[in-house]
This record gives sequence, structure tokens and C-alpha cells, in this order.
Amino acid sequence: MSSHAAPTEAEPVRALTAASLSSLSGAVPVPGYDRRQVRTGIVHIGVGGFHRAHQAMYADRLMNSGLGMDWGICGVGVLPGDRQMRDALAAQDGLYTLVVKHRDGTLEPRVIGSIVEYLLAPDDPAAVVEKMAHPDTRIVSLTITERGYNTAPATGVFDGAAPDVLADLRPDAVLRTTFGLVTEALARRRARGLPPFTVLSCDNLRGNGDVARRAFTAFATLRDADLGAWVEREVSFPDSMVDRITPLTTADDVAELQQRFGITDAWPVVCEPFAQWVVEDRFPTGRPPWEAAGVQLVGDVGPYEAMKLHLLNGSHQALAYFASLAGHEFVHDACQDPLWSRFLRDYMDREVTPMLPAVPGVDLEDYKRTLLERLASAAVSDTVARLCAQTSALIPKYVLPVVRAGLATGREVHRGAAVVASWARYAEGRDDHGNPLPLVDRRADRVRANAGRLAEDPLAFIADRSIFGDLVDDERFTAAYRSALTSLREHGARATLASLV
Repeated sequence: MSSHAAPTEAEPVRALTAASLSSLSGAVPVPGYDRRQVRTGIVHIGVGGFHRAHQAMYADRLMNSGLGMDWGICGVGVLPGDRQMRDALAAQDGLYTLVVKHRDGTLEPRVIGSIVEYLLAPDDPAAVVEKMAHPDTRIVSLTITERGYNTAPATGVFDGAAPDVLADLRPDAVLRTTFGLVTEALARRRARGLPPFTVLSCDNLRGNGDVARRAFTAFATLRDADLGAWVEREVSFPDSMVDRITPLTTADDVAELQQRFGITDAWPVVCEPFAQWVVEDRFPTGRPPWEAAGVQLVGDVGPYEAMKLHLLNGSHQALAYFASLAGHEFVHDACQDPLWSRFLRDYMDREVTPMLPAVPGVDLEDYKRTLLERLASAAVSDTVARLCAQTSALIPKYVLPVVRAGLATGREVHRGAAVVASWARYAEGRDDHGNPLPLVDRRADRVRANAGRLAEDPLAFIADRSIFGDLVDDERFTAAYRSALTSLREHGARATLASLV
């Protein structure tokens, strides 16, 4: 770890480009490999902050050790909004700065060079398809978010009637979805006698490999039954577990990098020091020697996924709505409050941990202690608002499985039920001080409408079976949910939490 000296008054501020790397190397670490010698082996769809703080970082670490030079990354943007990322990376020759923020205030910047190409599908979908169809591409990886798999939260069924899906299924379609692009590339490889690439989901989903397999197989089957059967039989979809808190980059982050280190970077990435990547070792056409960069290659990712998704992501959901209702802006503010930290620890110990499988090589008590320290770190300044977005896709994956496990075994469920109630109260649109709360969710209209009926029917919110399944029919759950919701509406978030710890 190094804080690095800030540039002197006389030292010029430099724009981050390939040409400026040698002059920047005195201020921050830069790629120690010749990027001109890197060949693309991975196409990654969905280049955002998390990918650049995680998978691309591991690739850069590998190349800096002298390995993996044929595993460079070609980033792909599928959405029109990805144009901003394309433009930022293009202006910087694919380079960007990763800034690790330590709890003591130390900043540890490094220039990452593993993204050597970037293609924007709305501009040229054919180029994206051909890149994936090329023999050098052996892995297509994804960070397209939970909703990007186009599946129902409660059932996991692929929505074949979605307008973009239907458009991509038309003959001679100008492809616009991840499913259309990937499936066309696989079809071309099949026609050319090439083995299929591996599809590696890096999204925060339990069984993300199986989720990806079902989604892509469903699309391919809708396009052509024989192709769907081939994808089901021949394409590998390994599981992976990814973990690194990566908040949105702010204007202050951009300014601080320039002021302290003399680097002008249009879109740096900030993150916490902790990083973990556990990958199922199932890559028929090869993979990078990731283990040399600290990646865990295992036969079964399931226990690691369950640990991370229900302890970390589930705790995010457990604190987010209570914190927002009480007026907390940042995650660390809530987690430094003994009331919130006690509630989270109780939730993890009493409701989550009993439903987790044994995790090889992991001390769960140490993991939970470290997790609370990570959440309480002010260095990263993660916002509560970020955790409150797209809840209709998150609670069904991170919280409801814990509730259902508790109901099935007769264990405590009142804290998980209270988390659901806190979302319902949040969706009413005002915090405990009367301030408006934004509802950023793909189902915002439906969620807000359900919350608007709470005064007349407290169960109206959880009666939405597309999100909650049959939980509304379970009297033990509904009793705990009603109790928490009543307390939230009459006494507020802090008093409700105090009653739960």
C-alpha cells in the first residue's frame, strides 16, 4: 500500500493516455507490460465501475505478473447509455485509474490497462457479433445486472414476450439485446465448426451460471429449437461469486485524483481494499491462469455465493430502507450507529447464518466481523440511495430465500419480515421527517401503487406474487410483517429497529 506523493506545484497535470503513461509512472503504478502485445481473449458485456474494479483489475494484475497476455478484454456496451463509457475509454486508449480507498484515508491509485478494445453495439452490432465469433474469443463474460437476464424475480422464467426480445427474434433483425448478440455469435461459431465460447456471468445472483444458461438457452430455443438444444448441450455457463464494494464515481473523486496525483481521468473507479472472486473451474476452451492473480478456482461456488449474497447483499437490503427512512445519506453513517450494527449482526447471526452451507476455507464469524467493518468504513462513502435502487430485483434474491428457509425450519423470521416492511414503508415515498424518497425501480409504478394501498390493506404490498410468491399466504410471515409495518408507520425506523434488537 502506498499513499504516493501529490504532484509538486511545478509538475503539470497530465491527461491519461497511452502516450502519457511513462510520465505518470512516477506518481502512480502503471501497466508494466506492453499493451501492444496483448491479444483479446475475453469479450465483456457491461463495462461499468464494478467490472473495472474487479474482473479487469484481476486481468491487469495477471498481466503485470507476466502472464495472460492473450487474455486481454474487449469491452462491449449494449445500451445507448453506454456511449459515455465508450467515449471516456476511447479518449484514454482504454486506460483508467482504479483508486482503492483505505479506512485510514490513504488512497492507492493504479492505472489499469487490461481493456484493450471497446465496441458499442448500437453503433455496429455486426462488429460485436464477429468479435465474439472470432476464434480468439474463448470467454464472453457479463455484468448486466440482475434485471439484464430478463427473468421474473419470483419464478426465474425468461420473458420471451419482452419487446426487445421479440425484435431480436425477427428475421434480419438489427440486434439490440445481449441475448440476440451472444446467440448470433454462437450460431456463427457452430456453423463455422468452432467450439462455443464459455459464458461467464459475474452478476450478483445465486447460481448466476444457471441463471445465464436458462436465459440464453430460452432465447436460442425461441430463435431455433435445434440451436437451443445445442446451446443447452455444448455451452459452458460456470458459476462465479464476485465481491467488492464499488460506489459510483463522483465529481469529487475525479477532482481529487487530479489534485493529488496529477492525473486527468474522465472516469476513474473508486473501491474498497477487499476483493474476492470465486469461479467454478469449467472452461472447455481454456481460461486465464487466474489463480496466479488471487482468484479462487473451485468445483462448487454455491457455498461462497450463498455466504456473500445473503450476508453482504442481504445486509445491504436490511440496512438500506431503515437508514433512508431515518435520514442517513451514507452507508457508513448507519453502520457506525450501534443500533444499525447490532440489528445487522443479529440478522446475520440469527436468520442468515443458520441457513448457510459450510463454506470451505472460510471462518464465517471472521467474515461477518470483517463485513461490518467494511460497511462502517467512511473511506468509500457508499450511498444509501444506491442500495435502495432496483429493489424489486434484489429482495427476492437476497432476503426472501432467508425468510423462506426460516419458515421451512421453524426458525426466526421477524427481522427478515421487518426488512420487507421497511421497503414497503420506503415505497410510500416519504421518510420519517416528511422528506420525499425517490423510487428507482423498473417496477416503480407497480410498487408505488401497492404501497399506496397500505393504509386500507397492510398486506397489499406483499400480495404481489410476481415479487413475493406465496409469502402472503403464510400467517407467521404476515404477522411479523404487519407488526413491523405498523411500528414503522406509527413510531418510525429508529424505534422499530430498537424493538428488533
